[in-house]
Amino acid sequence: MGIQGYSAAERLERLPISGYHRIIFIIIALAFFFDSMDLAMMTFLLGSIKTEFGLSTAQAGLLASSSFFGMVVGASLSGMLADRFGRKPVFQWSIVLWGVASYLCSTAQTVEMLTLFRILLGIGMGMEFPIAQSMLSELIPAKGRGRYIALMDGFWPLGFVAAGVLSYFLLPVIGWRDIFLVLAVPAVFVLAIRFFIPESPRWLEQAGKHDAADKVLLGIEQKVRESLGRADLPEPVALPRVATVPGTFFSAFQQLWSTQYRQRTMMIWSVWFFALLGFYGLTSWLSALLQQSGFAVTQSVYYTVIISLGGIPGFLMAAWLVERWGRKPVCIVTLLGGGVMAFLYGQSAVFGGNVGLLITSGLLMQFFLFGMWAVLYTYTPELYPTSARATGSGFASAVGRVGSLLGPLVTGLVFPITGQGGVFALGALCFAVAALVVWVFGMETKGKTLEELTQI
Repeated sequence: MGIQGYSAAERLERLPISGYHRIIFIIIALAFFFDSMDLAMMTFLLGSIKTEFGLSTAQAGLLASSSFFGMVVGASLSGMLADRFGRKPVFQWSIVLWGVASYLCSTAQTVEMLTLFRILLGIGMGMEFPIAQSMLSELIPAKGRGRYIALMDGFWPLGFVAAGVLSYFLLPVIGWRDIFLVLAVPAVFVLAIRFFIPESPRWLEQAGKHDAADKVLLGIEQKVRESLGRADLPEPVALPRVATVPGTFFSAFQQLWSTQYRQRTMMIWSVWFFALLGFYGLTSWLSALLQQSGFAVTQSVYYTVIISLGGIPGFLMAAWLVERWGRKPVCIVTLLGGGVMAFLYGQSAVFGGNVGLLITSGLLMQFFLFGMWAVLYTYTPELYPTSARATGSGFASAVGRVGSLLGPLVTGLVFPITGQGGVFALGALCFAVAALVVWVFGMETKGKTLEELTQI
C-alpha cells in the first residue's frame, strides 16, 4: 500500500494512456523485434552454414532446433526468477545474454561451438519473451492492455521480414558470421534504453517493498502528468486486494497448480503446445516444401518472405479485435482460420503447385496465425496473479517451445508418408485441437483489471 492509501493497481489503473506508456511500449517492443530477428535469421543463414561446415540434413536440423532448446530452458527459469527477484533485473540480463551469444555466434569455428552459442542465444530469448509480456501487462492500464501486448507481438513478423531483407543484402557481401555480429550491436542500444523502464510497482508491492513501490509510482505519475501536459490525474477507484504470497523460488510454480489456477494452467499449456507444434511444424518447412513441389530455391525463399507479409495485417487486426470481441473469441477464430488456410495451402501441390492458390492461402494462413500469436501473448499473463504471472507466462512459453521442437521433427517424419497435403492437414488438426481447448476451458479477460481476474 502506498503512502496515499491506495494500492499500486488502483494508482496504475486510473492513469490515462499517455505518451509515457507508449515510450515503455516502444522500448519493450524494440527488444522483442531484435530478439525475433535473431531467432528468424537462422532460416536464411542455414544454407550457407550447412555448406561451409558440410553438414548433413540431420545435423542442419539439429543446429536449427538448438535455439528452441535454449528457449525452453530460458522461459522455464526466467519466470520463476522474475517472480522471485523482480521483472527488471531478469529483463536486463536477458538482453545481455542474447547480445553476447549473438556475438559469440560470429566467432564460431566449428558447428559444435555454433550450436552451443545458439543454445545460449535461445536461453536469452526464452527469458525475454515472457518477461516482456508480464511487464507490459502490469504497467499498461486494463483499457489498453490487450491492444498494446498484441501490437508488441506484431514485431515478431516484422523481425522475420527484417531478417530476410538483411540477409538478402548483406549475406553475399559480408557472410553469415558478420551478420551475427551486426545483430549483436542493437543489444547495446536496447540495454541502455531499458534503464528507462521502471520495475513493476505491482511486483514491488506483492514482494512487500511498499516504499520502493510508492517511489516508482510517484515517478510514473509525474511522467504521465508531463506527457499529458496537466497537473491533475483521475482519482483511483477501489479494486480487489490480493493477498501477499510469501516468495520462494518454487512458490510461484506451486501456485500455478493450486485449485484456483489449475484449470487455467492446463488450458493455456495445451493451447501453447498444439499451436506451436502446428505453427513451427509448418513454417520451418515452408521453403523446403515449396522446393519439394518443384519451385527453384530462389523462388521458394521469395515466396516464403511474401507469404510472411500476411502476418502484419494479421496482428494489427488481432490487436484491434481483442479489445472489441474479447480474447477468447479472437483466439478461437484465428486458430480455426489458420487451420483452414493451412489445409488449403497444403492442397496447392494437388493442383500442380498453383501459384495463385499457394500465395493466397499462404498469405491468409500467416494472417490468422500471427493474429493467433498476438492473442496468446495478450491472454497468457492475464490468467495469473502478480505473484505467479511471470512464472505462468514462462512455463506456458516453455511448453510451447517443446511443441516447436517437435513440430519440424514430426513434419519430417510425416512428409515422406503423406506428402505436403498430409503435413498441412496435420498442422490444421493441431490448430483445431487448440481452438477446441480454448472454447471449452478458456475464460474471458477483456476489460478486467489483473486484480479482478484473480477473483474469478
